[in-house]
Amino acid sequence: MARKKRGESRQFATRAIHAGQEPESATGAITVPIYQTSTFAQNAPGIHKGYDYSRTDNPTRTALQTALASLESAEYCLAFSSGMGAATTAMLLFKKGDHVVSSRDVYGGTYRLFRAVLQNFGLTFSFVETSSVREIERAMTRRTRLVWIESPTNPLLRITDIRAAAKIAHRHGALCLVDNTFASPFFQRPLELGSDLVLHSTTKYLAGHADVVGGAICLNESSLYKRLKFLQNAAGATPSPFDCFLTLRGLKTLALRMREHEKNAIEIAHFLQDHARVRRVYYPGLNNHPGHDIAASQMDGFSGIVSFEVKGGLVEARRVLARLRLFKIAESLGGVESLVELPAVMTHASIPKQERKKAGLDDGLIRLSVGIEHHQDLLEDLKRGLDR
Repeated sequence: MARKKRGESRQFATRAIHAGQEPESATGAITVPIYQTSTFAQNAPGIHKGYDYSRTDNPTRTALQTALASLESAEYCLAFSSGMGAATTAMLLFKKGDHVVSSRDVYGGTYRLFRAVLQNFGLTFSFVETSSVREIERAMTRRTRLVWIESPTNPLLRITDIRAAAKIAHRHGALCLVDNTFASPFFQRPLELGSDLVLHSTTKYLAGHADVVGGAICLNESSLYKRLKFLQNAAGATPSPFDCFLTLRGLKTLALRMREHEKNAIEIAHFLQDHARVRRVYYPGLNNHPGHDIAASQMDGFSGIVSFEVKGGLVEARRVLARLRLFKIAESLGGVESLVELPAVMTHASIPKQERKKAGLDDGLIRLSVGIEHHQDLLEDLKRGLDR
């Protein structure tokens, strides 16, 4: 179990370093040890010191879960072996006939899980523009059990009013889950806005160094936590102690990194907005971005993802990527290094073209994960890519 300490008032950057990470009691080790063991000795059958098998619980995982719960203003957190492991486990809360309302512009892996896997088990899904409260309301049915939100979305960075969406979900007896991967808890804490569940691919900003894959779910309600804790153990998508250690290490610099990600992203968004060969820029920190005012009201910053469309579509977008040097062509995001990708042929290729078009995802869309390199070097690289 991973609880935040009641009355905890230390600042975010301090909690990222210390929450759940007190010196180890036996030796005084400052860094949380890697408890690289599969099982634990018991004093007698069924009598142990809180740990019996590492799929069920592990002290390194407990430290990570405690830290993440603190950062998300949560009572509880459960860590998983991947973001999709967390998503799959969350969906095991539901049964045949249940209905889910989801953001239309959603991560391709989430869409694939919903359409190609869970639909086969009798769940039904409606993909709507959740940035419109009216569309959420229209999509609700008597069988709706979950409203699944990305805000900002991947990759068009659309903004959903989380407070309003949660109220709609609760009025219909449904849960509200927010995938907070793009914002991180440094910039947004959905539980404070009324959501029931917060999901992360900890692979991204939380770990931050492109060297570990993981996921997490944070929440406040105890009975829901007990159900998810059972499912975490029963389904078994749990992280290794070493993966938990790497993610904890990344958390220590989260506040520093997120400030640099955002600072660089703002510079790049303004540069792209003024470039003659760029047709459109998507970044919630721009005053003309749809939902900018809502983002400003529920976020403490706008994070480090910038998407844009170049004139010339997919052919020209490929040429731009081929000329880049610092921005590496790769899937994933949120690491210290800058990455670039074409969602239509990479992260969102599993979504049928017709559905991508309906979501407004152009084949020539370029998504940048802006790293923490010096912004002048990043701008020079983008100039190289865009200039003929």
